[in-house]
Amino acid sequence: MDIHAQRILILDFGSQYTQVIARRIREIGVYCEIHSYSMSNQDIQAFAPAGIILSGGPESVTTSHSPRAPEIVLSLGCPVLGICYGMQTIALQLGGKVDPGEKREFGYAQVAIRESSQLFADIEDHLTEDGLSLLDVWMSHGDQVSALPKSFKTIASTRNCPIAGMANEQRKLYGLQFHPEVSHTRQGMRILKRFLFAICGCNANWTAKNIIDEQIAHIHQQVGKNGVILGLSGGVDSSVAAVLLHRAVGDQLTCIFVDTGMLRLHEAEQVQSVFEQHFGIKLICIDARQEFYDALVGINDPETKRKIIGKKFIDVFDQQAEKIENVKWLAQGTIYSDVIESAAVKTGTAHVIKSHHNVGGLPEEMQLKLVEPLRELFKDEVRKIGVELGLPYELVYRHPFPGPGLAIRVLGEIKSEYLNKLRQADAILIEELYKADLYYQVSQAFAVFLPVKSVGVIGDARQYEHVIALRVVETIDFMTAHWARLPHEFLETVSNRIINEVPGISRVTYDISSKPPATIEWE
Repeated sequence: MDIHAQRILILDFGSQYTQVIARRIREIGVYCEIHSYSMSNQDIQAFAPAGIILSGGPESVTTSHSPRAPEIVLSLGCPVLGICYGMQTIALQLGGKVDPGEKREFGYAQVAIRESSQLFADIEDHLTEDGLSLLDVWMSHGDQVSALPKSFKTIASTRNCPIAGMANEQRKLYGLQFHPEVSHTRQGMRILKRFLFAICGCNANWTAKNIIDEQIAHIHQQVGKNGVILGLSGGVDSSVAAVLLHRAVGDQLTCIFVDTGMLRLHEAEQVQSVFEQHFGIKLICIDARQEFYDALVGINDPETKRKIIGKKFIDVFDQQAEKIENVKWLAQGTIYSDVIESAAVKTGTAHVIKSHHNVGGLPEEMQLKLVEPLRELFKDEVRKIGVELGLPYELVYRHPFPGPGLAIRVLGEIKSEYLNKLRQADAILIEELYKADLYYQVSQAFAVFLPVKSVGVIGDARQYEHVIALRVVETIDFMTAHWARLPHEFLETVSNRIINEVPGISRVTYDISSKPPATIEWE
């Protein structure tokens, strides 16, 4: 089975929800890709989409310089669904009108179904006394379609937006002013399923098992009999990549685990236990702690710390890689979000947030080719693959951990004594979250070491010791986050344990900053 044969093309107009659209389609079981609205007619034709979705966007179609859908989109003959800005550009390009709305709509709205359509058939949240079907949806727009293009009908409306949905069912062209991809639109997934299955004729072939089977076959063909090395960090992406590659090529894979000294408590031992003993993966563990500590002496700036750690990792990794024979491939745990963000400069639709390299970059002298078995997958898909491959649930669903590790959770200069205190405090926080059944209810939790001292009293003695801050957040996409409202009794237990069990800590604080304006990590 070719699980890419039926695929949906998402053209991105710069919406903050574009990746959410893609994740929902993948969840439903259909493969899709995100490309810029500036994709050429030839490339769209070569893509051969089963359907096209036009995303929302921050621009106004009423201005002459704002983006438009490529001409071929509306003449190719495959189904098209325009969402928000996507709906407006369809209307304008086919002869309709778009104007600023009398009232802007942001947030919850109730949409009334006006005419029957394949998109909404038998989908409703409420029925009025006179038999009108209503949907609870999420709006985010200022402009709206004020006049339909020829041969279109109005399929939904609100009090403020007379044309909240439109359709030309003969040409299979649809537009929605609301966002079906967000969880606030209660029937959003059913609407998307209707578009994918009933209108585009797709099947749910994009499953964890099918992805694994296809990737194993692809890796076999790509790698042949040559050796592969992977920098294993113990994080979700590199862990899933390691097990998938091992399933495909067995002992041709060698994983290199570098203990930088910036890891969590007992993390090195856990990596060895899971990958070497449980999965039988060939694993080389390098204790490079002192090298990293020496390189970071006197360094306070967080970005400088990152660069030093990245370069040192490459040096250590490269030295070990050169000792392994017949290695032609370097594997990386690059995922689809990394690919999208790294392509932002080309598309012009977003800023590049960071460069993505699991080992910090590929030294030219290594002369290795890249194999990236996860580069088509979102993080939630990677986790599902990991579970299907037999990785422990607590490893696959553990909270995110930054590439530089604890180096950016010790504020200022790195010292081994600071790291030891932080490790112990962090382990206590995580242990108590598990005990209270809170770990999987929050998105990320960790301790931060503050290089300041505070007066405390332990026993009858005055202490002047360091401070630990606790950071626990709840988020859906990590672009925004709220601090977690944890029970006071829980925070008291964690604080008491840290002060009593971690030498040299006199005070524990709780970070109640949300993102924005704060970031999730302190550095």
